[in-house]
Amino acid sequence: MLATAGCASLAPTDRALPAVAVPPAWSAGGSGTAQGATATSLAQWWQRFDDAVLTSLVEQALRANSSVRTAQAALQQARAQVDVQSAGLLPSVGASASAQRSRASNSTGNTFQAGFDASWEPDVFGRVRSGVNASEADARAAEASLANVQVSLAAEVAVNYIELRGLQQRLAIARSNLASQQETLQITQWRLQAGLTTSLVTEQARAAAEQTAAQIPSLEASLAQSRYSLAVLTGQVPGALDATLAASAPVPQPTAELALAIPAETLRQRPDVRAAEQRIAAALARVSQADAARYPSFSLGGSLGLRALTLGALSGGSAVTSALLGSVSIPLLDGGAARAQVRVQSAALEQARVAYEATVLTALQDVENALVALRGDREKLERLTAAADAARNAALLAQQRYSSGLIDFQSVLETQRTLLSTQESVATTTAAVAADHVRLYKALGGGWAVAE
Repeated sequence: MLATAGCASLAPTDRALPAVAVPPAWSAGGSGTAQGATATSLAQWWQRFDDAVLTSLVEQALRANSSVRTAQAALQQARAQVDVQSAGLLPSVGASASAQRSRASNSTGNTFQAGFDASWEPDVFGRVRSGVNASEADARAAEASLANVQVSLAAEVAVNYIELRGLQQRLAIARSNLASQQETLQITQWRLQAGLTTSLVTEQARAAAEQTAAQIPSLEASLAQSRYSLAVLTGQVPGALDATLAASAPVPQPTAELALAIPAETLRQRPDVRAAEQRIAAALARVSQADAARYPSFSLGGSLGLRALTLGALSGGSAVTSALLGSVSIPLLDGGAARAQVRVQSAALEQARVAYEATVLTALQDVENALVALRGDREKLERLTAAADAARNAALLAQQRYSSGLIDFQSVLETQRTLLSTQESVATTTAAVAADHVRLYKALGGGWAVAE
């Protein structure tokens, strides 16, 4: 046995993860970022928005969403598979009992048996242990996959909630502008009756008001769809949140301080990167398992029991039977299947390594993209806010001057259209800035805790 063991090839020794160049800092970090965020500080990033409804929705989704429950079941399955594989390291023991009655010519006879059987396969070349290691790595990957589902789900709920609040703001803007345009329409009608303007001006005012009114049903439909999406994400039927989300509220904004981890820390706290690491470990263990399957296997077995012709005789010392068996199985000719299986698992290991590299690069890209988007939308919001203030003043002045007959109606129309456009852009960009924060926290790996 020892001589044969010395012939076994070694498992791959390069257990290091693929080398991926990680920058020391984010190129799009910009200002307003605080280095040194940890996975703990980002675990419940949605609380940074200081919105009780958002917090309640995210926590409800993490409890009841079907994707989370599916991932939890997959984790339980993976952990159970570890127990299945670990059982192969231990002896197996069974008990049996039987009674037989036989007839031959003119005689009959009875046979009674009872006993225990035991068997054990020493894991000389580590085949079973490698299987256990692979299962343990699979379980850790399933745990990281559950965390990844939690990260994605929390971000999806937050983005949908922010979109809903943004739609509510846009709906309020549309209604406010519609009211203003209807007032202008009323003025044009009075001026028409007084002979101070033409029917063309009145029809232009009516067209502008109807165009704005036409936006309201679309916004209301989008609002309803957002409520339905949030209900399903939280494990409820569509419409279950209609009463909760009926009242309008501002778009939630996070605190000014932005916790931003350095790239290396981000990769350690992102669950998808952790899952990719564990898949490499599992693939590596399966290479070792396939390699060990090419070498002899040994087994020890034995039995201890009672055998007699009558039930009473089972208690006698002469009824005791025992057996001990040792065996070895050596693969000789298998058409190269064992070596091919090693190549199969080696190729799977290479796939896992490449997938890890892709996951790391995607993680770095996610953070950089989120930072760039956040910085751009912040600057855009500053400009649009100033533009909206100017448009509001211009619309007010134009309406006043038109009422006094100092300017034509075309100027009023232009200022009203500009005001509606800039106010909608401000509302949309405000929601975009909040959503950019959500995507950044997701990219940093926030939104999960260690599974129980």
